[in-house]
Amino acid sequence: MDDVVPCSSIAVESIIRVGTAGAIWGLCSGPYDARQQGLTGIAQASFVANSVRKNLFRCGIVAGVFSITRCGVQKYRRQNDWVNGLIAGAVAGAAVAARTRSWTQVIGMAGLVSVFCAAADYSRTS
Repeated sequence: MDDVVPCSSIAVESIIRVGTAGAIWGLCSGPYDARQQGLTGIAQASFVANSVRKNLFRCGIVAGVFSITRCGVQKYRRQNDWVNGLIAGAVAGAAVAARTRSWTQVIGMAGLVSVFCAAADYSRTS
């Protein structure tokens, strides 16, 4: 099926799906975090809205980077195996940690996400 569907469509679908999950997470965690900070009323509502926005954006970006990279690598290699997830996970993990500007965190996150994605792809294709 991935051979017929363009990478851009896969990325958009992934961004929407995982971004929505991030928004829901922000909607669930935002009120708790706001109460921990002693916020009420408009300040609490604003905090929750920002939590939803931030989580939606972060999750959507990671999903998009992962999906477009995995699809591109799969098309380039002409194989659908765990290596695609390994490479895409490394790129997505590095993208997440790039904001820290710490090479240690970039490499660590790239490795961690890469291993999890490769394991998921391996279990799916085996």
